Amino acid sequence: MKTRLIDKVNHALERFFPEQRLFLRSEEGTRFIRLSPMTQTLGWIGSAAFIAWSIIATAVLLMDSIGSGNMRDQARREKQLYEERLQVLSEERDTRASEAASAQVRFNLALTEISEMQSELLASEERRKELETGIGVIQGTLRRTMSERDEARDTVKGLQVAQTDGTATAAPMPPEARNTVSFLTTALENTAAERDLMAGKSAEAEQYAQSMVYETRLRDERNDQIFRQLEDAVTISLEPLDNMFRKSGMSVDHILGQIKRGYSGQGGPLTPMILSTRGGTLDPEAARANDILGQLDRMNLYRIAAQKMPFDMPVKSGFRFTSGFGRRWGRMHYGTDFAAPIGTPIYAPADGVVTHAGWSSGYGRLVKIQHEFGIETRYAHQSAIRVKKGQRVSRGDRIGDIGNSGRSTGPHLHYEVRVGGKPINPMIYIKAGQDVF
Repeated sequence: MKTRLIDKVNHALERFFPEQRLFLRSEEGTRFIRLSPMTQTLGWIGSAAFIAWSIIATAVLLMDSIGSGNMRDQARREKQLYEERLQVLSEERDTRASEAASAQVRFNLALTEISEMQSELLASEERRKELETGIGVIQGTLRRTMSERDEARDTVKGLQVAQTDGTATAAPMPPEARNTVSFLTTALENTAAERDLMAGKSAEAEQYAQSMVYETRLRDERNDQIFRQLEDAVTISLEPLDNMFRKSGMSVDHILGQIKRGYSGQGGPLTPMILSTRGGTLDPEAARANDILGQLDRMNLYRIAAQKMPFDMPVKSGFRFTSGFGRRWGRMHYGTDFAAPIGTPIYAPADGVVTHAGWSSGYGRLVKIQHEFGIETRYAHQSAIRVKKGQRVSRGDRIGDIGNSGRSTGPHLHYEVRVGGKPINPMIYIKAGQDVF
């Protein structure tokens, strides 16, 4: 049955592939191999399949080569754009830092002016009260003197009338009466002169009081302008810090509370500088100044906390992001990778204490830094470690070099941030600090 089927197939293919014989000649004789139509057909099909496979494989390789070239060009362009963006962010950070420093200088100058103006205002207030008291005394003395003058005038008129009526019949005025009249006349003239002098001094005092009121009004307007400028400067400086700490995902009040408790032994940074000297409520200007000082103290607390939290970048330049936080290759990747040449410096993004500096399985050469508020950062795959366990580091200190140690496919830094032992995305802190650092 099988032979009959093969014969039918050969017979059908014979007009396309006639039977061929392949002669093989040797010293012993000549032999031949018969190539049936079916064998030739299978050979042609195999050859065609091999050629088609070669063409497809070559095309795939060419397309892969072209695609990989485009991807490399795209990666190169993205790297260049990212480095340009980092340069722009660095320039903006320097600009913000200089603006903050200028605002701090302007605030110190304004605070000095406010202190001087407050001293002048208190002195002028004391002088005004003294003048009011003096004016009251002068007016009381003037009224008493005028009353005594009127009584003396009435007495003199009575004596003159009595003397006139009794000129014809009465005896001449005795010497004592004449002396009394002369004394009263002299006292009356002196009283009139004192009254005029007191009236002049009273007018001068009223004019001086009016000028003091005008100067006080001008000083109040100037103080209001200074306060407005200070409030604007504080608001502009404080807003980026508020945003940065809100984006960190931690409780801002808890962070600032810990900072305050840490500095309470030195008096605390939130002590008001303007107090009421009368034991009552503060006037509006003093309350306004205390509000500005409170915001500045909050800014100072932010500055202290920012030194202790990893808002800065662990690698400054010449790198690219290769892997982010999340699942990768079916496993969880607990950090962010910075690819860079071996030996690229690694910097501490915040103040802290080194808790580990050595080899760790998988991580390679690893450095762990413990920061405030239960935050820990890790720096893996280093080529060289430049700190020791127990060493205290500050933000910006060099702690090691990028390498390829441990389980690593190329030179890079594996950077982790853990809060309370739980890993979180490091880009939360990095992006939060981009507007400040």
